[in-house]
Amino acid sequence: MTKMNAVGWFDIFVDDLDRAVAFYETVLGQKLEPMGDPTGETQMMAFQGDMTVYGAAGALTKSDHGKPGIGGTIIYFMAEDVAVEQERVAGAGGIVIRPKFSIGEFGFVTLCQDTEGNMFGLNSMK
Repeated sequence: MTKMNAVGWFDIFVDDLDRAVAFYETVLGQKLEPMGDPTGETQMMAFQGDMTVYGAAGALTKSDHGKPGIGGTIIYFMAEDVAVEQERVAGAGGIVIRPKFSIGEFGFVTLCQDTEGNMFGLNSMK
C-alpha cells in the first residue's frame, strides 16, 4: 500500500463566498483562485496548493450540501508565526477565540472564528 497523508483535501463551507474570500485573503495574506466544479452545484475559491507536495489543499465552498458552523472539524493553516495572522483576524471581521498558546514540541496555535462562523486554527513552530 502506498503511504499518503490522512487528509488530501478540505472544504470550508460558507454562506457568503465573497465575504469569506475577503476574510481569508486578508488573514492569510494570499489570493484564492476560482475553481470549477464539474457538477455545477457549488461555487468554489481554492487556497493556493500543490497536490504533489506534503500537506493538503482545499477550498472555500458554497453548497447546499454543507453549512458552516462551530463545533465541527477544525482546519489548521500553517504560518511562520501565528501572531502575525492572529493580528489580522479582527480587522478582517473574525474573532480570536484563543490567542497564541504553546502546544509544546509541536509549536504554537491560535484558534479563531471566521466571518461564516467556522472555527479554524493557525499553527507555527515559533
